[in-house]
Amino acid sequence: MTPARWALLGSLYITQFLALGFFFIALVAILRRERAPLESLSIISLLGLVWVVKVLWAPLVDRIRFGRLGHYRGWLILMQGGIVLTVLAIGRFDVVADFEVVFGLCLLLAVLCATQDIAADGLACRLLSRDQRGVGNGLQIAGGLLGNMLGGGVVLMLYPTIGWSGAMLVLALGVAVPLVQLLRFREPVLADGRDQVGALRTQMRRLVLVWRQPGGGRWLVLLSVYPLGIGLVYYLATPMLVDAGWSMEHVGFVMNVVGSLIGVASALAAGMLVRRVGRRRMLVAVGVAQVIALAAFLLPATGASGSWAVVGPLCLLFVTYSPVATVLCTMMMDRATPEHAATDFTAQYTVYTLVATVGGALAFQLAAVLGYPGVVMLAVAMASLAAVGASLLYQDPGTARAEPDLSAPLAVPSE
Repeated sequence: MTPARWALLGSLYITQFLALGFFFIALVAILRRERAPLESLSIISLLGLVWVVKVLWAPLVDRIRFGRLGHYRGWLILMQGGIVLTVLAIGRFDVVADFEVVFGLCLLLAVLCATQDIAADGLACRLLSRDQRGVGNGLQIAGGLLGNMLGGGVVLMLYPTIGWSGAMLVLALGVAVPLVQLLRFREPVLADGRDQVGALRTQMRRLVLVWRQPGGGRWLVLLSVYPLGIGLVYYLATPMLVDAGWSMEHVGFVMNVVGSLIGVASALAAGMLVRRVGRRRMLVAVGVAQVIALAAFLLPATGASGSWAVVGPLCLLFVTYSPVATVLCTMMMDRATPEHAATDFTAQYTVYTLVATVGGALAFQLAAVLGYPGVVMLAVAMASLAAVGASLLYQDPGTARAEPDLSAPLAVPSE
């Protein structure tokens, strides 16, 4: 991997969340400031469902090539360009008076960003060797956090000065950066015709076949358990802070800025440790770290309001949340075959996303019945189950079948 390719992957992962971060976070604040009804605000959360259902068209990304543009490179150029044009189009409408049009364009934007993510993941699976996947996925998680922080934080801070159209222009310019890099990039291709993956029906079968690899059933169980505990507490962190008497400004700063910066550092650190420590040990380590971080939340959950009683558990949560995603994504890439990279990875990541989303949705319902302490105890139990399961159930696919040699089958055009 050359520095230029690392930079390309980083900018792709940052910019896919740059615009989304703005519309998920900043748009809600802007609409509420303009006295938009709460019903308009609630519908924005539906944009997140696109990230769950994107698995349905992931096989198309693996199946369709674009001639001289390349395979994943072609998808990325089209999606990145589409995101730029859609953001510029949104800037031509009034966010309140034309809300229906703005929301429709935001839905299109979410589809474009989700498709860009599928292609970026497919490209990363092919470019990264086994030893590089930890760092690559640390970069993926860190890039998403940075993009979310820049779009949902920095651009929102600029909004009172530059206005709606100005904010859209800034977002469009940021998203356009990878286009320049993609034009200079030459995508490696799989030798011996393996890029020709057959009919779409065959490609769709990968959504099932990916779980039939050695250890696939046990891996599905782990993916279904691992994000549940931390998802329960992460979504409750904000109301806990509010109940503890924190101002909205302090909550936003800690959750979106401090949390993102800690998450970026911990994701990159975890990515570098994966190669040194090994997959299984890292999976167990982040599982144990989850248990400790979630148990610490019993302090604010039971009413402790001192600074360290609240800030300490929050920092532990931020330190743990990103490494969990980094390690799991690294293992997802291990199970993605080069010729079906986008579909295999997306199928696995969808399970992780869906479980985390369901956990967040259940958190508020469970809190109403069990209270904060009850939910935290449940989360600790789920995290403990995940840590134990990691040591008992995880099977590295590299130990069950030969690891694909990604250096041999790739024909790399000169750059």
